[in-house]
Amino acid sequence: MAYNKSLGKIGEDLAVHYLKDKGYEILERNWRAYRKEIDIIAIDGNDIVFVEVKTRQNADYGEPELSVNRNKRAHIYAAASSYYYQNKIGLDVRFDVISILYRHGNPEITHIVDAFHSI
Repeated sequence: MAYNKSLGKIGEDLAVHYLKDKGYEILERNWRAYRKEIDIIAIDGNDIVFVEVKTRQNADYGEPELSVNRNKRAHIYAAASSYYYQNKIGLDVRFDVISILYRHGNPEITHIVDAFHSI
């Protein structure tokens, strides 16, 4: 369990650096609403972007982004709605997924822009 959390933290750190390099403004990390969490909240142009980061050591159980299923999307959407209304955001909303898969010890980052719209 601790290993998975540390791998997840490493993945989120990589994702933040990746997004910053792409010109995103990072607003929040690990923002919580009740029992739901959003890994990264950022601004990209006129969009507020809610980013789910999935990191895996290998592809034995499939690509990391495949674990962002309907239930996970519903949790992200619920938390994003809370953030949006609490902060009176006037930007367009977008949901991205960043998948990080280690191959031969090196992280491969896949950024899926506008990965889903709602549940």
